Amino acid sequence: MSDLQAPLVRPKRKKTWVDYFVKFRWIIVIFVVLPISATLYFLIYLGDMYSESKSYEKRRKEHDQNVAKVVKRLKDRDAAKDGLVCTARKPWIAVGMRNVDYKRARHFEVDLGEFRNILEINKEKMIARVEPLVNMGQISRATVPMNLSLAVVAELDDLTVGGLINGYGIEGSSHLYGLFADTVEAYEIVLAGGELVRATRDNEYSDLFYAIPWSQGTLGLLVAAEIRLIPVKEYMRLTYIPVKGDLQTLAQGYIDSFAPKDGDTSKIPDFVEGMVYNPTEGVMMVGTYASKEEAKKKGNKINNVGWWFKPWFYQHAQTALKRGQFVEYIPTREYYHRHTRCLYWEGKLILPFGDQFWFRFLFGWLMPPKVSLLKATQGEAIRNYYHDMHVIQDMLVPLYKVGDALEWVHREMEVYPIWLCPHKLYKAPIKQQIYPEPGFEYEKRQGDTDDAQMYTDVGVYYAPGPVLRGEEFDGSEAVRRMEKWLIENHGFQPQYAVSELDEKSFWRMFDGDLYEHCRKKYRAVGTFMSVYYKSKKGRKTEKEVREAEQAHLETAYAEAD
Repeated sequence: MSDLQAPLVRPKRKKTWVDYFVKFRWIIVIFVVLPISATLYFLIYLGDMYSESKSYEKRRKEHDQNVAKVVKRLKDRDAAKDGLVCTARKPWIAVGMRNVDYKRARHFEVDLGEFRNILEINKEKMIARVEPLVNMGQISRATVPMNLSLAVVAELDDLTVGGLINGYGIEGSSHLYGLFADTVEAYEIVLAGGELVRATRDNEYSDLFYAIPWSQGTLGLLVAAEIRLIPVKEYMRLTYIPVKGDLQTLAQGYIDSFAPKDGDTSKIPDFVEGMVYNPTEGVMMVGTYASKEEAKKKGNKINNVGWWFKPWFYQHAQTALKRGQFVEYIPTREYYHRHTRCLYWEGKLILPFGDQFWFRFLFGWLMPPKVSLLKATQGEAIRNYYHDMHVIQDMLVPLYKVGDALEWVHREMEVYPIWLCPHKLYKAPIKQQIYPEPGFEYEKRQGDTDDAQMYTDVGVYYAPGPVLRGEEFDGSEAVRRMEKWLIENHGFQPQYAVSELDEKSFWRMFDGDLYEHCRKKYRAVGTFMSVYYKSKKGRKTEKEVREAEQAHLETAYAEAD
């Protein structure tokens, strides 16, 4: 690796009491967070079972009643006296890592807590109609036994349909189907004035349909969605491919694993992901659905990765660096949620010995700790520490720039492992907040198609190398440099993460034309907080919120254009 790409040399940092608290936080996690998490998971499971025991007709009747309550609540709001609308969900419950201090400003709460039912699974139309608080574990438990699945199933069980639509959702099948929101066929939205509308690609609300993704719930309240289903088989045939070399070589090995240079679509796998473990080693995984009969043929290895005592998936995959390429069969639902138990590799920081066999065997069934409880048990000082000394970011970059992104992360953050997951970024009829590079369809780069540019998620989740070595590290400044790099390279930063963007830079990264058009047309201004202000880091007072809303006609995105 050249000197230009080498990590920055930083001076040693003086430790504070917060460092020691974080180091021994595992005590609170083991004796408080894990037992409560396990109890909550069990209660949620019982709730899901109760929901499944009800007929679809009863679920839809309850849904209509709950929608009527939301409609009435919004219609009863006095715009002159009441604050901006937000959900009644507590700030710490969200899985995302950004501060949600906007809820501490004066606001008008709307309770969506009852919207957690699967309303219909239509095998003929291959559509699942679900409420926004249905999570990935719940939907996969219902569909996979039918040999059906959502086209994109985000890995972590707790991620909800509403969060993945209004925010950001990706999986190893996104190179075929795009991001989670790209698989939605219709949204049911309650607008600012209490009107219930159904938005699709080709009805009178098509502009709203294309504006909803990445809007963070600032155009209306999502009460149901119709999502595409695909046929699946009982197992995933997974091939682990070790790649060694410099970061550009690792990047090319990742691209070659799922995007054939000859354009032969028959070689494209059903699932793909990559994990870069250090600057010279990575493992790429490609999967294809397989029947139970195939998986159980003599000589094939079946790996039930969902058992609590099994090695954490990222560590299991890493063995390919010594074993060489190998193949195994994983039950489909267990494969979907392979990163849940250890929260990718964050579990190693939360519980340093959590990956040891004795802990996995005795206590692995308690994993994972609920992210919401981890957030609820940290004070302001701990939260600020994680913002400065920890990185949880996703960088969405054009596929051909993934090598450059890896080199940038190595130099500026030095975080490993790094998660790689490709996704189509479609060229929509209406320009959305995130959009492909202009003219990409004429370049014919590896992975691109006529209707979509291939992007990749570079997932950076862990403590940076400088922090682990006790050196100085300014997390806020590192994120600012990352955001600048993304803007310069037509990349995007998912808004669940901590953002340091000012408003002008925010609208340089994202396109705001359609979003602002829908904000005005559907009277969201003065009712819902703008997406930038909702994503902004730090506390939001009522005065700041109202001033931002009053100034929206002269927003910085227009200046950026």
